[in-house]
Amino acid sequence: MDRFQVETISQTPNPQQTIYAALHQDYSEDLVFNDRHAWPTETECGQIAVGRLLLGGRGHYGPLEHPQIVFNCGYFPHSVMQQARTHRVGVSMDVQSLRYTGKRFLDVVNGKREIEEVFYLRPVGDYEDRQGKKYHYSQSQREADKQWCFEATKRYSLDIQGGMSEEHARGKLPFDYRQHFIVSFNLRSLMHFLDLRNKKNAQLEIQKLCDLMWVHFEKWTPEIAEWYAKNRLGKAKLSP
Repeated sequence: MDRFQVETISQTPNPQQTIYAALHQDYSEDLVFNDRHAWPTETECGQIAVGRLLLGGRGHYGPLEHPQIVFNCGYFPHSVMQQARTHRVGVSMDVQSLRYTGKRFLDVVNGKREIEEVFYLRPVGDYEDRQGKKYHYSQSQREADKQWCFEATKRYSLDIQGGMSEEHARGKLPFDYRQHFIVSFNLRSLMHFLDLRNKKNAQLEIQKLCDLMWVHFEKWTPEIAEWYAKNRLGKAKLSP
């Protein structure tokens, strides 16, 4: 999991002021833009948003839909994409397609890339299944799985050399090849995503994705993130 990466491509500047403007316009007689010189600071707007929209279970999440943030996520296994696209609201995604991006598997065969840059295998350690049954994933098992991934790239290479299309040849590849993707959230949908995927019974890899997104959340909207950390983070509450 040391290869996993999340970077911000773009984000709404002054997101908490944007939220303030939205909630303020709800009850203002005048166009709030004309009074923008008198708006509270970004920090004060965050505190106002928490106090008026979130504190005490108020649940007024609508104004939080205006700020947007776009992440570039890298080196996550395909299984993360399957989970991330499920139960989402207000989220857009673009992900590498193995119809067009199969060269990295050929690079493994040709010695230009390491196998673990292209395929994901869980670290050696102790795990448990959905029913609570515990087991150990050993170094020898992991090495065997790594070799199996390499053999699959060789088969993929032979198929491509034989004229098979990428969309056909990809069917022989192990499921958890790594993918890079772009994902955009509004602040409300980001909180919804973290509620669903950063709970203790979520799969390990998507929890790590959430941990890496959380760092950006804290920097972007610190006052709202502080409220979220105290009231929702990791608590598996019903998503807003």
